[in-house]
Amino acid sequence: MRRGLGRAAARAAVAVLAIAGLLSSCGYGSRAHDRAPAVLPAAGTVGPKLSADTVRIGYFANLTHGTALVGLQKGLFQKELGGTAIRTQVFNAGPSAIEALNAGAIDIGWIGPSPAINGYARSGGKALRIVGGSASGGVKLVVNPAKIASLDDLRGKRIATPQLGNTQDVALLHYLAGRGHRVDPASGAGDVAVVRTDNKVTPNAYTSGAVDGAWVPEPTASRLVALGAKVLLDERSLWPDGRFVITNIVVSQRFLAAHPDVVEAVLRGAVAANAYIGAEPERAKADADARIRQDTGKALPPEVLDPAWRSIEFLDDPLAGTLRAEAAHAVAAGLLESPDLAGIYDLTLLNKVLKAAGRPAVPDAGLGAR
Repeated sequence: MRRGLGRAAARAAVAVLAIAGLLSSCGYGSRAHDRAPAVLPAAGTVGPKLSADTVRIGYFANLTHGTALVGLQKGLFQKELGGTAIRTQVFNAGPSAIEALNAGAIDIGWIGPSPAINGYARSGGKALRIVGGSASGGVKLVVNPAKIASLDDLRGKRIATPQLGNTQDVALLHYLAGRGHRVDPASGAGDVAVVRTDNKVTPNAYTSGAVDGAWVPEPTASRLVALGAKVLLDERSLWPDGRFVITNIVVSQRFLAAHPDVVEAVLRGAVAANAYIGAEPERAKADADARIRQDTGKALPPEVLDPAWRSIEFLDDPLAGTLRAEAAHAVAAGLLESPDLAGIYDLTLLNKVLKAAGRPAVPDAGLGAR
């Protein structure tokens, strides 16, 4: 019994440490080493440089960051930036991207909603602004069909999420609570075991039987389907109009104040990239995969790339109302104290770009900078 109590105490200690580190760990992916910065030469570009010599852009080599992948691969950002050079850095996790933004190591980043919320809240509203949208969807609950035939079979099963407190982790906890399942948010123990597993490890965990399914973004979901898993639920079905933010364009407030012309140019490139993706989805898919291969040394196989790409919607609207809802879900799950998100958005430059293109403005859900 003494040994049992000791083990229980150890588990409790781990849970406490997990909660203590939560605000620095919320985000996509893992804490694997990030790829060193690379500079894209501005040689051959047309036009003078803008107010900054260089803009440092961070993103993930992940399909949900397709706007950045395609925009870089096609030279759409560089076209708008003229003689201002682009310095890129590839991240594997939202927390490290936010840390880089806060430290001034990058100026603009493609980042998921949970790390953006946490980065803004932890800085007292002084670190960043969300200046544009990028992607919606691309998140699924995929399961072993031999163990889980329907949503009623989740009790007693082990479901993976990418990281404690990340966007998919919050979504799963919120969904399970809505179905009456009780789960401790820190340890993941409960009626359904929530197992926090790096997306790179999840396929092996699935094939070994360590997990029975996963609530994950693309392309991890399609990787699991290629291994025999089935899609039990597409998160789009849980949101009004099937839309919810999964990737935003975020900029440091310092850089936005000093170089609004550079931020506007990047936003023009992002809008152009999303328009190209919409008009030429197959060519854009190949461009995104080429950029992933360049960044990681490995392309995605067609059985993964094709369904993953189809499940993501690339758009300029940051879907601000859904970010507010995601924050509320995290608070309800016990993973976040109620944050003050007033001012997290500044969509002035995005709406200027959209107006120039003859398109309507997008709303900030009352969370815009004043």
